[in-house]
Amino acid sequence: MPPTTYISRIETFSAAHRLHSPYLSVEENRKVYGKCNSVHGHGHNYRVEAIIKGEIDKRTGMVFNLVDLKACMQVSIMDVLDHKNLDLDVPYFKKRPSTTENLAVFIWRNLKKNLPHDVTLYKVKVHETDHNVAVFRGEGLEDDESDDEECLNKDNIVDNSSSNKNNENESSRNISNDNHGKRYTYNGHYYTNN
Repeated sequence: MPPTTYISRIETFSAAHRLHSPYLSVEENRKVYGKCNSVHGHGHNYRVEAIIKGEIDKRTGMVFNLVDLKACMQVSIMDVLDHKNLDLDVPYFKKRPSTTENLAVFIWRNLKKNLPHDVTLYKVKVHETDHNVAVFRGEGLEDDESDDEECLNKDNIVDNSSSNKNNENESSRNISNDNHGKRYTYNGHYYTNN
């Protein structure tokens, strides 16, 4: 039996987003996402690592040709996400918050669609910053696929229109970089963006 090896490729892309959930009220969104909930959004230079697992082919000496992995990542990640507003330009995020965790799942799904069926995608790592990383290995994905339609159910979406009187314009597309090391909270825990 040939040795099993893991190979990876890293790509970087820039994208803007706003952390906001249609399932939370305006107040809940502010409490959960803090400054990352600003209607003006913010941006990141994301770094994505795709890791492939497989046996080394005796003839080629490779698990998978890295040139082919580069092409797959171009179609699955770069063409779809680079220099985009995740919330406005990527339909997947119209249904769910554009967190790094959800971004990792989205990238996994795209890679799986574009990789040959005999290639094993082992892990996707998405670095939002040098310190904040989401890792996804495909676990629980079957359940996630079945709730796509449920995410669109208007009964699950909180109507914030009446409490937006004093808020800035919700359709604003202004983007600012958010890598200043400020603190924000999520579920009562403190995080920094550095």
